[in-house]
Amino acid sequence: MHEAVFPSARPAEPAPAPGIYAHLPDLIRLQFKARGFSFLPRQPVHSILAGRHSSRVRGRGVNFEEIRRYLPGDDIRDMDWRVTARLGKPHVRVYTEERDRPVLLLIDQRQTMFFGSKRAMKSVVAAEAAALAAWRTFDVGDRVGAIVFGDTDIIEVPPQRSRVQVMRILEEVVRLNGQLRVDTDKGPNPGMFNEAMRRATRLATHDFLVCTVSDGFGVNGESRRLASELAEHNDLLVIFIYDPIEANLPAAGPLVFGQAGLQLEVDTASARLRRDYATEFAERQATIEQFCRQRTTPRLSICTDRDVTEQVRERLGHAPSARGVR
Repeated sequence: MHEAVFPSARPAEPAPAPGIYAHLPDLIRLQFKARGFSFLPRQPVHSILAGRHSSRVRGRGVNFEEIRRYLPGDDIRDMDWRVTARLGKPHVRVYTEERDRPVLLLIDQRQTMFFGSKRAMKSVVAAEAAALAAWRTFDVGDRVGAIVFGDTDIIEVPPQRSRVQVMRILEEVVRLNGQLRVDTDKGPNPGMFNEAMRRATRLATHDFLVCTVSDGFGVNGESRRLASELAEHNDLLVIFIYDPIEANLPAAGPLVFGQAGLQLEVDTASARLRRDYATEFAERQATIEQFCRQRTTPRLSICTDRDVTEQVRERLGHAPSARGVR
């Protein structure tokens, strides 16, 4: 009798801690949270789209068409009283509904996004914010597309109005997100931000909402030129992703930082190091602010230490109750 020999079971590798990588089921579930915020004007007072920003976001709604004689059945609320008084006969203002409000998402999944000290990596937070925007756009019946970019790859997903298209966007985000590694030999590529912007100028033809979801690495004068070109016929929204440790490096003693296969140990007890670190972040943030201010572009800052949905709702406010409004 031969004794059966079974290979010893290999211990399963531990699953990555939550927040390290984006997972498709999590992004799909966000469709049920894509409520309670709006990209349209007439936001609550605390919304970033209120005030001077309200005129910059065209939104979906109605466009003025003409003034004509009143006909039985016309809504009296559309009456143009000045024309009526001048001509002595009732006239109404006629509007046509703006039927399409496509959204183009520029989703950053570069190596600089593979960083986080609290709840999740910046790359995961960007994936969650983009998923919320994609599901919200689909929910109100508009087209949604995306440009997903890493340090070497860039994927275009043309705008369409379908759940299949949203899933394709999320799948591409998860695919590039899963390629991020601490021990990679690929260095960060600042030029990919502008390449994504250039492709956006070809895809966003007219009346798009172009939304960048990034940490702003690589924003420069060329970025501002491309933004101006996009803003001629479209609206822009900047979702700025950051980690709290970038703004305020704690005095935690020696820490090891890794990037592109290299490791560097720094002594965070050094007040000069913490000051220089904070200065670098402040300069990058100032560049983003200038980028937005010159074009009256709303900026939505999302931090990695809190739930993304809560932050989006706080900044964008509550959506109007009327159906078909984002």
